[in-house]
Parts: sequence; C-alpha cells; structure tokens
Amino acid sequence: MLADNASTLVAAERRTTRPRVRLALLALAAVGVVLAYLTIGALDAFALIAPMRAQRVASMLLVGIAIAVSTVLFQTVTENRILTPAIMGFDSLYALIQTTAIFFLGTTAVIGVAPPLRFAIEVAAMLVMSFLLFRWIFGGPRRSLYLVVLVGIVLGVFFRSISTFMQRVIDPNDFLVVQDRLFASFNAVDPTLLALCAAVVAGTCVWVWRSHRELDVLALGRENAVTLGVDHRRRTMSVLLVCAVLVSVSTALVGPITFFGLLVANLAYQVAGSHRHAVVLPTAALLAVITLVGGQAVLEHVFGLDTVLSVIIEFLGGIVFILLLVRGGRR
Repeated sequence: MLADNASTLVAAERRTTRPRVRLALLALAAVGVVLAYLTIGALDAFALIAPMRAQRVASMLLVGIAIAVSTVLFQTVTENRILTPAIMGFDSLYALIQTTAIFFLGTTAVIGVAPPLRFAIEVAAMLVMSFLLFRWIFGGPRRSLYLVVLVGIVLGVFFRSISTFMQRVIDPNDFLVVQDRLFASFNAVDPTLLALCAAVVAGTCVWVWRSHRELDVLALGRENAVTLGVDHRRRTMSVLLVCAVLVSVSTALVGPITFFGLLVANLAYQVAGSHRHAVVLPTAALLAVITLVGGQAVLEHVFGLDTVLSVIIEFLGGIVFILLLVRGGRR
C-alpha cells in the first residue's frame, strides 16, 4: 500500500516537473534567440544597430505573446484546435479599413495621419465589431458558440469583397500602398505605440493568468463547467473579449498574421506535456517569441530581407492547417 502511494506521488511529481523543465528550456532558448538577433553582425556598430533591433524585438515579443495567448484562449472556448480568432474577420476588417482610408482620402492624407491616431481608429473599429457580434450572440437566448465563427466567416467574406472591389478601381500607385499595408511587417513599427501596446498586452495577460484555473474548467466543455460552478456564458464572453483586444492590438501594430497563432498553439500542445493553461499559455508565448525572432534573424542574415517574414509564417501555418484538417477528416 505504501509502495503504491509512493509510486503515485513520484509519478505526480514527475508530471509536474517535466513541464517546468520544458518551460525553463524554452525560456533559455527564447533568451538565446533574442541575444543572437541583437548581436549577430552588429558588434562593430552595436550602439547604433542595437536600438533599432531592440525596437523590432519588442514588437515581436508583443505580437507573439498576444497572438499565442489569444489563439489558445479561443481554442479553449470553442473546443476546437483548428480555429483561430482571425476567423472572426479581424484581418478582413483591417484590410477594409486600410483600403477605405486610401480610397476616400488618398495616400498622402493617410500617411499624414499620426500613427497613434491611426492605431486608435483601427483598434476601436475592430473592438466595436467584436463587441456588437458578441453582444448579439450572447445577449439574447443561448445560441451555439459556433454561430460566432459562422458570422465571423460571413463578415470576413463581406469585408474582403468590398476591399477587393475598391482595390480594383483605385489608382495603381495607391493599390501598391494598400498591398504593402496588408502584409505584417516588424520593420516599420512606430516606437510611440510600443509602450501603449505593452500596457494592454500585460494587463490582459495578468487577467488571463489569474483565470487559468477557470480556463482549465472551460476546456472540459459547457456541461462540465456549469456542473463545477463556472458561469460558462459570462466567462466565455470575457474570454472572447480578451481575444478581441489582443488580436486588435497586434493587428493594428504590425498587420495581419492569419495562421501564426494556429502554428504556435498546436505546437505548444505537443511540447507542453500538459493540458493545464498554466503550462500551455507560457509555452505558446515562448514558442511564438522563438519563431518570430528566430525567423526574422534568418530572414535578415540568410535571405537578406528578400521576402517578408509574414509570408513564410502564413505558408507554414497554412500547411499546418491543411494537415490538421486532413487528420481530423481521417478520424
């Protein structure tokens, strides 16, 4: 009897220790990747090059953490690992905002708008859309959460259709400007926005961390969550609003990255060795940092900035998405 209890305690301790070891290794890898990016090829003029690279690293940290956390949360409440918050139409709305602004105001007027004002308008538009959508879904009789996904897909197609129409009739030079804004870039981030974004991301992450036990219960499904005393409807609404804030801020800061969250979230489930959000969330965030900073380093020092990092991420994320669909279809 004592031997069985001892073996159970040892097994439980191992299950607790292994995720901690993996998190420690990922943290060391993230620090190493960041230091490598800051120092490779910059030792001769470190004082000049380091501040510019540090600004890019800061933007990659914020975007990586925001997208990773929001994707894990969204997959928790939808109970589906092939969905991301981008499916609710954020990317299409961002494209519509950029296209509409240049279509009606012109490139010169849009470029002349102060970055903080443009950032505030874009974030406000995406948050208002999200709030109205969630309020409609959860304000009346209980509806399926998948209705959010369906409505998001429809809105995304609608926004994309309007954007495509306007892009076909605008001046070719304006079209090039629009296309440039539709690809995520970490090289043109306004430094005045980093402090604001850091405050928003940090505040939401603190709330998420304090709620990680309730998130574990939500992952069990609605019936089990209600049985265990969690207000499923209110908590789901809160989680979706947090996802909307994180995705809106990251999209307005650097542009849309559709499949990046899908890539790091599913990789985090494989690496974490646990389904607890206290492990999965930091694992996903660290993997996002390693992927973005490491990818940017390879892009700059190996490919000489011949392409955009978001293009490579979207390509790999799309492959992961297809593989998940194929694997789910076989099951």
